[in-house]
Amino acid sequence: MSRILFNLIITVVFFPFSSSSLLAQRGYWQNRTDYTLNVSLNTVNHQFDGTEKLVFTNHSPDTITDVFYHLYFNAFQPESMMDIRSRNSSDPDSRVRNKIGQLKPHEIGRQTVSLLAQDGVALFYTVEGTLLKATLAEPLLPGEETTLECRFSGQVPVHIRRAGRDNAEGVDYSMAQWYPKLAVYDREGWHPDPYVAREFFGEFGTFDVRITLPQKYTVAATGMPQKVTDVSSKKSPLSPKTWHFIAENVHDFVWAADPEFVHTQQQVPEGPLLHFYHLSDAKSSKHWDRLAKDAPLFFAFMAHKFGPYAYPQFSVIQGGDGGMEYPMATLMMTQGEKYNGFLGLFVHEACHSWYYGMIATNEQAYPWMDEGFATFAEDEAMNFLTGENKLNAHESSYSAYLALRKRNIQEPLTTPADLYHLNRAYSVASYSMGSLFLVQLRAIIGEEAFWKTMRKYYDVWKFKHPRPEDFLRVAEKESGQVLDWYLSLWTGTTKGIDYGIQEVRSMGNGAAEVIIQRIGEMPMPLEVRVTLTNGAKFTYSIPLTLTEGGRKSDPHTPSLPWAWTHPTYALRVGAGMSKIAKIELDPVGWLADVDRLNNVYVAPLENDPASQVDIRPATEEEKE
Repeated sequence: MSRILFNLIITVVFFPFSSSSLLAQRGYWQNRTDYTLNVSLNTVNHQFDGTEKLVFTNHSPDTITDVFYHLYFNAFQPESMMDIRSRNSSDPDSRVRNKIGQLKPHEIGRQTVSLLAQDGVALFYTVEGTLLKATLAEPLLPGEETTLECRFSGQVPVHIRRAGRDNAEGVDYSMAQWYPKLAVYDREGWHPDPYVAREFFGEFGTFDVRITLPQKYTVAATGMPQKVTDVSSKKSPLSPKTWHFIAENVHDFVWAADPEFVHTQQQVPEGPLLHFYHLSDAKSSKHWDRLAKDAPLFFAFMAHKFGPYAYPQFSVIQGGDGGMEYPMATLMMTQGEKYNGFLGLFVHEACHSWYYGMIATNEQAYPWMDEGFATFAEDEAMNFLTGENKLNAHESSYSAYLALRKRNIQEPLTTPADLYHLNRAYSVASYSMGSLFLVQLRAIIGEEAFWKTMRKYYDVWKFKHPRPEDFLRVAEKESGQVLDWYLSLWTGTTKGIDYGIQEVRSMGNGAAEVIIQRIGEMPMPLEVRVTLTNGAKFTYSIPLTLTEGGRKSDPHTPSLPWAWTHPTYALRVGAGMSKIAKIELDPVGWLADVDRLNNVYVAPLENDPASQVDIRPATEEEKE
């Protein structure tokens, strides 16, 4: 992209939106958690001590009598739920497998709370695995706040999954989920989900964090860096130093530390200041240097299509075990020789700044709204950044979904993240099917209404916790269509989409009729493209009766709606059989049609038996 065009995009897209009125969310509320954390890490034995002051504001209509905390590091102990789940899975995460069960005492993860008090009064609490439950000394009434303070200690586990020490690329500390974190209390009550494998959910607030460790370390973290303070008058590499960060309106806090971190910065015009922290080996540095040039283009594209990045800073930090998103930061490994793979990893994790970071759904309940929406945005952004500019950039999601169905291991998207039977079923459902939810919605409501939906969704629900029906209502308002059937069928069932051309026949008077069959159980609106022998093309749009209307400003020739109860639909084409060269169902390939072999009719060449096309649906034996 030319610099002129880039500067134009930057000027336009980073102009902030005005917030939508909360009247659009009548009855919605969310609580608030403000943390003040102090932690000191002993880099010899990898143990830490800390204090936490948490101001918990109750905006709910309920009186709260108990609270729950997550103690995530306790998952990295033999016989934990994560350990047992992984060892008994038929397709375990290759990064975990049976590794937790083999940890020695000095290698395990641990989080211990030695004191928990409410407004100065010590509380009774119990701990089971990764959860702490405490009974409040005084019930927290609606509209009131209380201060919860604790002393905690722990041990950083050997790196296995997401957090830990000494990762595969040699980064000393990847510190995610390291502090006692209050669970979310929302419209559905408490969410004390044990940490078994996958997703997280947190409440928005301010994090004021001080981290003390030897002076030789460089610390990268969520939030805006403040003054770095020498704790000791000595200036040796092992003398302690305190790093201070403040992050506003976030729901988690991550940090990483290594003595060899190289720190560079890149300012996005009218956007965030980007920080890059990575090890200095020459093999990977070329990727990081190139990323510093491409990252501003990514933020410009996302702001234009999905809404502006709302924080002043974003840190890209080498660490973790692949890529993992956190507010205002990501941990990611350099991985591999090919730059586009590295760029794609960054893009996916950075897309989570929108779908997880600013729009924070309950990932355990709706992982597809997090991973799937980020995957969709990733494909769109990579299509732009690589210059491929495909009309439909989501081939990998279709392939993964169709492979899952072929193996007959699909599970509904409504399955809670940790309760999927197979890791493969979870991954494809959350990433691929979640992305295809948006791809197909784009086809249902049309290009203009779809992108208005994505921007309005950002505008209304940033810094909040939307559920699927909240997103759907935005789409319905922007499109004028009824869409509850689509949400219910795509997320709540495993019904498949399959349409086929059953017959094409002459109707006389220069017209033909196409008999279209719905073979799959899930109905969808359909586009039919007709190509004439002279090369002319025209498209028919067949809406469903379920949508109560078609796409706004639909450029295609409208047809009568298809009642989902009817297995076939007769489409009258304004051209005779002799003038028709080809007929295609869903010509762009927007739908996740499980068998596209029956989607095309090609007119036979005159007197050529070899060109006679069989347009009947394929049998099961033929599909195999």
